Amino acid sequence: MYTKILVPLDFSDVTDRVVDEALRTARQTGAKTWLIHVAAPEPDFIGYEVGPAYIRDSMARSLREQHQRLQQYQERFTAEGLEVKALLLSGVPTRKIVSEMARVQPDLVIIGSHGHGALYHLMMGSVATSIVKHAVCPVLVIPAGTPEERAAAREGEEVTTA
Repeated sequence: MYTKILVPLDFSDVTDRVVDEALRTARQTGAKTWLIHVAAPEPDFIGYEVGPAYIRDSMARSLREQHQRLQQYQERFTAEGLEVKALLLSGVPTRKIVSEMARVQPDLVIIGSHGHGALYHLMMGSVATSIVKHAVCPVLVIPAGTPEERAAAREGEEVTTA
């Protein structure tokens, strides 16, 4: 059974579903859960020691909001008496997640997928795909959207929701 679960979060539309599944799995197994979010790295500015003030302020505000959201997810686990650790990291998402996988050595990784098409993956790649390639444990990928939306996207149709 699982004793350690790593859950990378990107705060996209699929994040709540990823957290729900992680919560359900942790509840069933009693596993310790690591919730991680990788924030964008600080931009480099030529001629500026630490960048313009408005950029620093904007980044600080964004990091504060990301940290608060991560804490809200953490509180869902602690409210049920589950052991959880939430980490806000900075850097390239794939590299940081792979690094945390090596450090934590989870029994399971639960990650969301945005469900982009093949052309997007060819040009941009996918964090979820990269994690699956680097994992030495099972990876549960939670797809974005409803089953109907995913089926329509595969067929190139547009789906409207009420």
